[in-house]
Amino acid sequence: MRAWVVGRPGSMASGPLELVEREAPEPGPGEVLVKVEACGVCRTDLHLAEGDLEPRRPRTTPGHQVVGRVVATGERVGVAWLRSTCGTCRYCLRGMENLCPQSTYTGWDADGGYAEYVAAPADYVYPLPGDRPAEELAPLLCAGIIGYRALARCDLPPGGRLGIYGFGASAHLTAQAAIAQGAVVHAVSRSAASRELALELGAASAGDRPPEPLDAAILFAPVGDLVPPALEALDRGGTLAVAGIHLTDIPALNYERHLFQERTLRSVTANTRADGRAYLELALAHPPRVTTAPYPFEEAGRALSDLAADRVNGAAVLIMG
Repeated sequence: MRAWVVGRPGSMASGPLELVEREAPEPGPGEVLVKVEACGVCRTDLHLAEGDLEPRRPRTTPGHQVVGRVVATGERVGVAWLRSTCGTCRYCLRGMENLCPQSTYTGWDADGGYAEYVAAPADYVYPLPGDRPAEELAPLLCAGIIGYRALARCDLPPGGRLGIYGFGASAHLTAQAAIAQGAVVHAVSRSAASRELALELGAASAGDRPPEPLDAAILFAPVGDLVPPALEALDRGGTLAVAGIHLTDIPALNYERHLFQERTLRSVTANTRADGRAYLELALAHPPRVTTAPYPFEEAGRALSDLAADRVNGAAVLIMG
């Protein structure tokens, strides 16, 4: 099969991705072999390619928003970020498997979906409808799921004012979920196209800063410099949830300006399968508008380069020929 691998991590200009021919994976005990139809392009893939995320194995195939069919049965499934957990530690036993110390991840600990086939544990794939375009389903598997968890972690009150910093794949799905729940959403983005998309989706504003104090905020952009102004924009008792797996260093915080009045800074770590099932049930019953930028499988490098340069409006998706 054909597969993309991270050869030598570095800037996208250095060409860290390599297209190779390798044997299709052999599914192990409890695993299924999936023929890939499409795979979403995530900022986590970019972090792995550029070395911001330390590789856990050499020449890994990225990709964890996989839509495909089980070779043995023809069933349509999704393969997402969380690949396995131990099931026995204190975190797993109390419903927090996203914090399992033994957890593994698709496209990081094991080869992912930038390939024609991927093997995945059957207990960690999600059933998907066979009549929806793969291009529209793929972003739901990470951008949607992690946004769903981030929305829960930011403690947005009913009808509250939500700030979203960085308006890419996750943000454009999360904004729709929040607006559907009655929230007032303010998008903060440096991209003119992303601001326009935010307003089209129902955001109350889109600019450099929120026009009013916020009850909650989510930081999707992996930029630590945004944490102090995002905290300062919170109203009393507000919460900022940082949704990325990687964040540049956070500058020094001033207690009175950024944290006093019970403002909270909180991280978001992966997701549980319960998060995934709940979000997909909601999204399939009430489909959001999924804005995608499709790329041929052969142009994975260009897709990641465009993501790095903020040239993607919505979610980039690799389409198998």
